[in-house]
Amino acid sequence: MKLVRSLSLRGWAFLGAFGLCFASPGTVATLGNSAQASASLEERKLPMKFSWIACQPNCRGWVSAVGVITADSPKEFDDFARGRQLKGATIVLDSSGGSVNDAIALGRRFRSLGALTTVGTSIVSQTAQGQRASVMPEAYCESMCVFLLLSGQARYVPQVAHVRVHQIWMGDRADDAKAASYNAQDLMIVERDIGRLAKYTFDMGGTGDLLSLALSVPPWEELHELSSAELRLTNLVTTDSATDVLPRQDEIPVAEAKPKSKDRFLSSAIEGEAQMQTAKATKTAEALAPTGGTATPAAVQPAQ
Repeated sequence: MKLVRSLSLRGWAFLGAFGLCFASPGTVATLGNSAQASASLEERKLPMKFSWIACQPNCRGWVSAVGVITADSPKEFDDFARGRQLKGATIVLDSSGGSVNDAIALGRRFRSLGALTTVGTSIVSQTAQGQRASVMPEAYCESMCVFLLLSGQARYVPQVAHVRVHQIWMGDRADDAKAASYNAQDLMIVERDIGRLAKYTFDMGGTGDLLSLALSVPPWEELHELSSAELRLTNLVTTDSATDVLPRQDEIPVAEAKPKSKDRFLSSAIEGEAQMQTAKATKTAEALAPTGGTATPAAVQPAQ
């Protein structure tokens, strides 16, 4: 068996009694929104894709980042960013995690742009005025996605969003970690990647509490969902106002866009849908089932 040369954080998922398709309290979900939410669940199984959500003519849009972080994700983002003015843009995350080292590389790209980060799912719906896109707050940022969230210059997490952490582990043995065998080389890899993750955490302005919370949860236990107090303790949250990272309500050019909760925002049409493609195994990432169901991680290809 070839050696796996990097680690991945497993984005285990658990079945819960919640509806990802629902808007903020006081609003009504449509069948169209339900279909979009189902599509989002499927997209979380695929390699991470980036889409630009337009907010014209009076406000700026944002980037939607959905899916598993793989070895291709940094290049995919570079290709997406080419020709776009993304300085200071907001990145809305919906991901179950993936490759440790590739998430670190992607997070550094986000920081170099001075990006803002939050957790959410972009839903496109049809109205009398045309297509409108909303950021639905009940979304998931798990495993290495949490460290992408940390890369934002300003960071907002809706109250109903789920931010979950756990240990890094050998990607090819995480599904039966207790029964697996390990050697000195494996231990070296674990310590190396913990060191890389620690440096990144402090470079991004996170605290040691984030590492402590994540590294205390082994892969055979449920992910730990960070409380509001822990989000502050770890410095994952820098603001309690959604308008610090997403367009302000008074900038939205439709009269009905007056949500009862600060967690929902409407804008104009999305710039195309991400193409659906089967997630391929990479050197360091696992293709994971979407949050909201029982996860069955796919096999990980060893490094070449």
